[in-house]
Amino acid sequence: MKNNLRKTFILVFCFVCVGCASIAQKKRFETYNNSFLVGDYLEAASIELENKSNKKNNPSDLLITLQVGAALRYAKKYSDSTEIFDESEAIIKKHNEELLLKSAGSQVGSVLWNDTAMDYKASEYDGIMVNTYKGLNFWQQGDNDLARVEFNRALDRQRRAKERFAEEIAEYKKGIEEKEKKNKRANISANLNNPLLHKGIESNYSNLKDFRAYPDFINPFTTYISGLFFMSQGDYQKSSTLLKQSFGMVDHNEFVENDFELIEYLANGGKNDKNYTWVIIENGLGPVKEEFRVDLPIGFLTNRVKYTGIALPKLKLRDLSYKSLNISSNEQKGIQSSVVASMDRVVQTEFDKRYPMIVGRAVMSAAVKTVAQYFAQDQLGSLGGLAVAAYQVASTSADIRMWTALPKEFQLAKLKTPKDGVLSISAKGDDLIDITVPKNQSSIVYIKSLTKSSKLTYSVISM
Repeated sequence: MKNNLRKTFILVFCFVCVGCASIAQKKRFETYNNSFLVGDYLEAASIELENKSNKKNNPSDLLITLQVGAALRYAKKYSDSTEIFDESEAIIKKHNEELLLKSAGSQVGSVLWNDTAMDYKASEYDGIMVNTYKGLNFWQQGDNDLARVEFNRALDRQRRAKERFAEEIAEYKKGIEEKEKKNKRANISANLNNPLLHKGIESNYSNLKDFRAYPDFINPFTTYISGLFFMSQGDYQKSSTLLKQSFGMVDHNEFVENDFELIEYLANGGKNDKNYTWVIIENGLGPVKEEFRVDLPIGFLTNRVKYTGIALPKLKLRDLSYKSLNISSNEQKGIQSSVVASMDRVVQTEFDKRYPMIVGRAVMSAAVKTVAQYFAQDQLGSLGGLAVAAYQVASTSADIRMWTALPKEFQLAKLKTPKDGVLSISAKGDDLIDITVPKNQSSIVYIKSLTKSSKLTYSVISM
């Protein structure tokens, strides 16, 4: 009996630790977001840095470095932002290398825990945006050579994303097979096809596919801003290819169409004697993840099992700051910004592709834990079964971690550079801010607008 009680105590201790870690993590995210949403970017960065390890390029620090890198960039600490994004990139590279080196079973992970107990792994759009932001950091600092390197890396990351994902899918399938051989009683494959499971998912996430997907792992903003950069550097052929791709992905955006026409003219030997000002807006808040549960019998049906179920993430879309911004000068009035890329759609496109793996891991974990619960009940009695059931409830949680500092949309406007160098930004008749740009040359005004109640921040990039 003492031995049984000791085992029971260990199981209860495990579930308490899992629960406490999850609560602490959620609290930290909330604290970061509270500072971030009011535009106190330096405070938001410092909150995350307090939880960063002292070891550089620590795999467990990936999400922290993503959040900090974005916050420092918005605070115009471009060198500091780039430095910490360097860590993000190094960790992502390490994770990608491990994908090729680890066994299939280890790719699936430990089924006795959940994904939140493992290191955060980057989505493809995470890595693409890291290099995109690094390119913008260097461009804003006037270091065009390093900016070129980063934009090329972002584009290459988009190109190779399909290949990496195919490798990940292949290893995942092998991992499921290995786990099923070792845990035959769990009936993993049968449980994945359980109609009750799919009914529970559909009732909670019926809008999973209610969006227009972008091409796989392509972020139209990365493609567009890279095209604009290479135009500014006189690489018209490369810019033409990129802006053509952008034009094909963006719905009726007159500014992208105008850019494509301009670059085609320049690439064919035309001379540009006009100066333009582009206005790029990071508008609103990108999606976050929420958890929902599907509590139901999975495979191992018996009255001796106290609990079984799975927890899954779903995307929650957040708000724009303004539907659009109006940009005016003394010569041009009421130029309205329009969408060049939706981060909601970028995230949804990848999330949709990864969802079968997310469900598969959750089902596998629940099935194996349910079998363990049955045997604990059988060998340790009611107290043992209850303890394992409690652990299963506590460790059944969805991984809702994601890079929350990204915008909801990237918007774009374009006008001739005003003679007096002054742009007026407004929304629905409300004057927001006047911005001074270089006269007699082309430039980019880069605006960050989180919410209607937060202050607009901006920077100017000379072209």
